Amino acid sequence: MPVDADPGKPTAPTPDAETPGADESTRLDLKGLKCPLPALHTRRALERAAPGARFEVVCTDPMAVIDIPHLVGQLGDVLEASERRAAELVFRIRKA
Repeated sequence: MPVDADPGKPTAPTPDAETPGADESTRLDLKGLKCPLPALHTRRALERAAPGARFEVVCTDPMAVIDIPHLVGQLGDVLEASERRAAELVFRIRKA
């Protein structure tokens, strides 16, 4: 902490080995939620995110295979990948 900093006031993070890189994504674990909750949680996360932010959305609701890609297209963001892992649907999304 700099010497002139107020000890009661948080300081801005400094880049170091623990700072996430640009290629890292935020994981949204939406397993067990039923339609329309996975899409609503994804929408809220994307609306609050800065351009370039990446998300990995994990769902178990079979309707998510339709809802999430449709939502991403509606918002103008980018669906980078989607895959099925056993009972999970995984979507990789980048905020435009």
